[in-house]
Amino acid sequence: MAYPVSDHYDGERFFNPEPTIRTISGQDRRRGMASIVWNRFVRRRMPEGWSTWPTAVENTVYPALANELATGEVALTFIGHASFLIRVGDLAILTDPVFSERCSPTQLAGPKRVRAPGLALAALPKIDLILLSHNHYDHLDLAALRALRRRLRDVPIVTGLGNRDYLAKKGIRGAVELDWWEAHRFGEATVTATPARHFAARTLWDRNKTLWCGLFLDYRGHKIYFAGDSGYTKYFAEIRQRLGPPDLALLPIGAYEPRWMMGPVHMNPADAVQAFQDLQAKQAVGMHYGVFQLTAEPIDAPPRDLAVALAQAEIPKERFLAPDVGETLLVG
Repeated sequence: MAYPVSDHYDGERFFNPEPTIRTISGQDRRRGMASIVWNRFVRRRMPEGWSTWPTAVENTVYPALANELATGEVALTFIGHASFLIRVGDLAILTDPVFSERCSPTQLAGPKRVRAPGLALAALPKIDLILLSHNHYDHLDLAALRALRRRLRDVPIVTGLGNRDYLAKKGIRGAVELDWWEAHRFGEATVTATPARHFAARTLWDRNKTLWCGLFLDYRGHKIYFAGDSGYTKYFAEIRQRLGPPDLALLPIGAYEPRWMMGPVHMNPADAVQAFQDLQAKQAVGMHYGVFQLTAEPIDAPPRDLAVALAQAEIPKERFLAPDVGETLLVG
């Protein structure tokens, strides 16, 4: 489906207004990426310089969340990677729900989770809204979405342009797709799609045929920003200017090494701290770490590097938390 030409759509494909290619030569970059793909997916071993993650990490068992929340309180359960259960008032929201064993075109190969979901699919409460940032396999899990659709036939799925038709072809109908800065109202909740510095693809042939985005929720005065997946971008300041400082910002802090490859499209913890400052958020929570090994850094590097970045920025660590898988945070 074609959309109006814009500053991020050329009539055929979406693109980033900001550059996403480092100064490394195109030939060296292609060789480097080809080496990573060859080693990871053909030889099934880590490329040179990549850390080795454990094959499995057992989850800590955390207390079950109380049914009732205090007035003005938001409960945030970290399911893992970019998947959260957010409860605010009587509204329950899921972000990028991924419950499959692998984030891959096939469950026979590809990045395999080292930690089980912090909350099982069957244990989820009734969900009122699903926020879907983009179509990468570690964010768009068709099996999970189909299971949710069977259980909750009318739950709205809010996503970027192009994803509605893709989901419908896969038997998941009724998604609401938005362009950057476009908003849609669901009862008392308003969701606005926000710019991100990333890309989209499910195959070798559909790169950037769909749009990636963050999603900004405004519900009864609560402002919650889910960044999805993004490199550091000028748009964080513009999001604050247009939509106001969020009460809670969910920001990616993992999958950032090597920087020559990941820097333009994945924030490292220092980038995320700068984004937190640009947004002027009251509270930030990290995500996109500790479940699937997608990049070179050690499994424990993101929280550790986040602590260093916060100290350097003289920001109290309590204002930017890195939760454990399965942990529920209460944000007032």
